[in-house]
Amino acid sequence: MHNVGVIGAGPGVRALHVPTLGSLTDDYRIVHVADAGGGRAEGVARTVDARWSGSADALLADPAVDIVAICTPPATHAALILAAVAAGKRAIFCEKPLAVSTEELDAVLRVCAANDVVLVVGTNHLFDPAWDRVKQHLDRTRARVLSVSSTVALAPNDRYHALVADTVPAAVPEPRPPIDLSDPIMSAAIVRQLLTGLAIHDLPLVRDLLPEFESVEFGRAVAPIGYDVGIRAGGALARLSAVMLPAGADSRWRFTIVTTHDRVEIDFPPPFVHVGSARVRVRDEAGRVTRFPVVDEDGYQAEWRSLAEILRGERPMEYDELEADARFAIALADAAADVVRRGAAA
Repeated sequence: MHNVGVIGAGPGVRALHVPTLGSLTDDYRIVHVADAGGGRAEGVARTVDARWSGSADALLADPAVDIVAICTPPATHAALILAAVAAGKRAIFCEKPLAVSTEELDAVLRVCAANDVVLVVGTNHLFDPAWDRVKQHLDRTRARVLSVSSTVALAPNDRYHALVADTVPAAVPEPRPPIDLSDPIMSAAIVRQLLTGLAIHDLPLVRDLLPEFESVEFGRAVAPIGYDVGIRAGGALARLSAVMLPAGADSRWRFTIVTTHDRVEIDFPPPFVHVGSARVRVRDEAGRVTRFPVVDEDGYQAEWRSLAEILRGERPMEYDELEADARFAIALADAAADVVRRGAAA
C-alpha cells in the first residue's frame, strides 16, 4: 500500500484522481491534499479522510507521503518534481505535460534518474488498453502509416465534473485580457499552450507511429479557442485540430490512423469520466468493419496501475521514453508557435 499526497485540489482532482485512486485501494490511499490556490484542499481531503494543507511545502514535508501526485498548472510541474525529489519522495505521478521547455525537461530527468525516483506522466490515452490493441493490430498487418489525425471538440469540463463528483466551488479567476486571434503574438502563445496542455493527450500516440518530428506544415489558432496544425513526422503527415466550445454538443475526441491496409478510428471517452476503454473501429480495404471489445479499465486507472507495477519491479522505469515523448511535444509546439507568429505556412 502506497500513501499518496496530492498537490492540487481543482475540480479535476475531485472528479478524476480521487475516484481513480479509490478504485485501486489495494495499491493506494490518499493521505494528504495540498492546494495553494482556491482553498479547496480541505473539502477534497475530507472526502477521503486525509490531511490537508495550504502549500506544497507542507505536503512534501509530511513523512507519511511516499508518492506525490502533481495536479497543478503545467508551468509548475518541473519545479514541483524537483522539490519532491529533494524531499526524498520515492515516486511521482505528474499530470501532463512533464515540462514546458527543454531546460526544464533536462533538469527533471537528470535529477529523477540520479535519485532512482519513479516517474509516471498522466498521458491517459497512451495508457488506454485500446491503444495497445491498436498497436498490436498495426504490427500484425504490417501496414505502413500514411496519415494520422487528432480531432477534438470539447464541451466545458464542468459538464463532466458534475457527472462524477459533487459540485466544487470554483475560485474566482483573475480577469484575463480579451483574446484577439488577429494578433500573431497572442495567437502563437495560445497555440503553443494548447499543444502542450491539450494536444499532449495524443502526441505520444503520434510519436509511437511517427517517431521523428520533421516540420510544421501549417498552423493557426481557431476561434473561439483552439488550434489547427499540420505536421510532417516519420515520413507521413499528421493533423491536430481542436476547438473548445462554451456550449453545445458533448465532447468528441477521435484519433484516426490511415494505413496502406485500412482506416482505424479511436474514439476516446470525454475527459474526467470512467466509462471504460476507448472505442475502436477498423475499416479494411474491402469495406469490412471490425470493432474492438471495450474493457472496463480506462487510461486513468491504467496509468496509476502502471506506477504500482514499476514500484513492484514488474515494469521497467523508462526515462528515455518519457524524454522522447516530451522532446517531440516541445519541438512541435515551438515550431507551430513560430509558424503562427510569422502568419504563414512554414
